[in-house]
Amino acid sequence: MERPNWAALQAMVDDLERTVGNLDSVQQRMMQVTGEAWSEDGLVRAVVGPRGQLVDLEIDPRVYRKPDSRALAASILAAVKSAVEEAGRTAQGLIDESLPADLRPDGTAGVDLSQLLRRHDADLMKGRPDDE
Repeated sequence: MERPNWAALQAMVDDLERTVGNLDSVQQRMMQVTGEAWSEDGLVRAVVGPRGQLVDLEIDPRVYRKPDSRALAASILAAVKSAVEEAGRTAQGLIDESLPADLRPDGTAGVDLSQLLRRHDADLMKGRPDDE
C-alpha cells in the first residue's frame, strides 16, 4: 500500500487557507471592476460595472449631424459588448491570481466560467430555444 504524500496535502491545505483568508480582499476588488470601451467611430463610450451592467454611457453630440438610430444602436451595443469583455478579463485576472491553479474556473467539470464572465448577455441569449 502506498503512503500518502503528506507534503503535497499540506501544500493544498495551505493554498486553501490562503485563498479563504483573502476572500474579503478579492470580493472588494471584484466590486470595483469596471470595463470601458469606445465605439469604432469614437462617438460612443460605454462603461460597465463588475456584473457587466451599464453604469455610464456617453454619446458624442456629432451623432445628431447625420441621425441614424440603427447605426447609433449598433455602436452602443458594440461599445457595451467590448466594455463587458474588458470587465470580464479584469475579473478573470483577479480570480486567477487569488485561486490556486488547480481550483481556477478553466473548464473544470465541463463548466467554463471564464467564458460566461467574458460574454455579453446578448450573445448568451442567441442560443436560447425561444430564438428559433
